[in-house]
Amino acid sequence: MAIGNKIAQARRRMGWTQELLAEKLGVTFQAVSSWERDEYLPEAKNLIALARTLNTSLDALIDAQDHKWELRDPNFDPDHQYTYLKARAQSLGLTQTLAALPLMKAKHEGQFRKGIVSSVPYRVHPLTLACHAMAMGIGEDDLIAALLLHDVVEDTGTKPEELPVNERVREAVCLVSYNTYYPADNPSPGAAEEKEIRKRIKPAYYAGIQKNPLASLIKCIDRCNNLSCMADGFTREKQAVYVEETERYVLPLLDVIKAVPEWNSAAWLLRYQITSLLETFKRML
Repeated sequence: MAIGNKIAQARRRMGWTQELLAEKLGVTFQAVSSWERDEYLPEAKNLIALARTLNTSLDALIDAQDHKWELRDPNFDPDHQYTYLKARAQSLGLTQTLAALPLMKAKHEGQFRKGIVSSVPYRVHPLTLACHAMAMGIGEDDLIAALLLHDVVEDTGTKPEELPVNERVREAVCLVSYNTYYPADNPSPGAAEEKEIRKRIKPAYYAGIQKNPLASLIKCIDRCNNLSCMADGFTREKQAVYVEETERYVLPLLDVIKAVPEWNSAAWLLRYQITSLLETFKRML
């Protein structure tokens, strides 16, 4: 496939017009139009900028091979997941999980996973984490409830004391919630300021999690899911940052999990899943 067609396909996948792509690149609309018609080839600097802006690789733009792969949504049906977890919780007597399910659904109503190409209901994320734990053979009420509620405090303005769970679960949810660590004089920063605050408090954030085995397990299952979906949701730059953060801060949490005898198998599976994803992304990035 010619470069022009690849540029046009990538642009449409992002939902952008030629004018919007031109604006992002700092070039004229006519330049983008001529590239897509293969009248002119982009200069080297523009090819690099195109790959970065369209969240693809330089190889993908200039490779003559045409891979006719169908891109599928990596997420699962949230209604089916919800029904499955409710039935499992009832059969196992998981009272906190049964209380957490409707609260999670209500609190995340109208929220969507951040994605470059498309968005999916946010509840898919905590539901997938809870199903992941069940699939690893961990049906502990504290863990499943915590996984379902792990983003409620951070993303919905819910106070920890409002969660229908015990103190152990509440503490773990607070530890994995970034806003727990925000400075008292600025508890609700704007988006740009929040990014800088998170970067500054990241060492303290992970140090707090590392002291708590339940919070460590929550974070590792959470990271495993985020890594598996980040090709759709993150820019290439953010993917690279996420890989570095995972290696530096998340992998050490696996040793905390491994120290809990009943979580040994989960620690091994999570290490395999996370490191496999990391090595794949490092080679592709």
